[in-house]
Amino acid sequence: MWAHVRRSAIFCVATRDESPMAPPSAERSQLEPSVRVMVLADVRLYREGLANLVASHDTLILVGAGPVDGGVTERVASCRPDVVLLDAAAACNTTIVRDLQRLDPPVRVIAYGVEDEEQQALRCAEAGVAAFVMGDASGQELIGTILNLARGEFQCSPRVAAMLVRRVSALAQEIEAEPQHDRLTPRERGILALINEGLSNKDIAKRLGIELSTVKNHVHHILEKTHALRRAQAAANFRKSQLMAPSESQDRSRS
Repeated sequence: MWAHVRRSAIFCVATRDESPMAPPSAERSQLEPSVRVMVLADVRLYREGLANLVASHDTLILVGAGPVDGGVTERVASCRPDVVLLDAAAACNTTIVRDLQRLDPPVRVIAYGVEDEEQQALRCAEAGVAAFVMGDASGQELIGTILNLARGEFQCSPRVAAMLVRRVSALAQEIEAEPQHDRLTPRERGILALINEGLSNKDIAKRLGIELSTVKNHVHHILEKTHALRRAQAAANFRKSQLMAPSESQDRSRS
């Protein structure tokens, strides 16, 4: 096994064969679905230790292990893991988590070795990790986090849960306070104005001389940026912003 782990510093690890001591794969799959896991760590000692821990569990399949370097996204894409274990410092201070989420299919990341619930855990959550484990967590706690994530669950302390709820609330207030139309590009604002006139996507494409698919992409971005569910809602928000604009200008002139 250690020979496989050492080679995984560069290459993906082949799926391990059934051992005589392991239960049949059919029986094991009835208990827990297999989870493909990749380990990323710059320190080889940590990398090999985590890889050995993952490989020793019946329902986890070690598909690769390697350092956090410039080619990490390509290596992860070739190994196709369900879950990536990533050092918390790398998760917070790089764009790796976002890069992995752009893969098809996106990869879920567990940040391990989180040192501070108040700061680093929050930074990891904002970076986009799906779960995290503290630096003093045991190997079994890490395995449990992987299995829980595979089931769509994430367990954390009440303190962390309260902290995340407060952060989500604060972000929602910031989004609500920000004028939604200010986040649109000039082209998107122009298309939104045409939507407000009652034009269909096909009509907008003819009016602007662009492809229908381009209009649909713009409409998708408009709905996303304005947090609207439908075109009519986006148009209503646009009319509201147009009505509020003069009063806002007057307020600024008075100040």
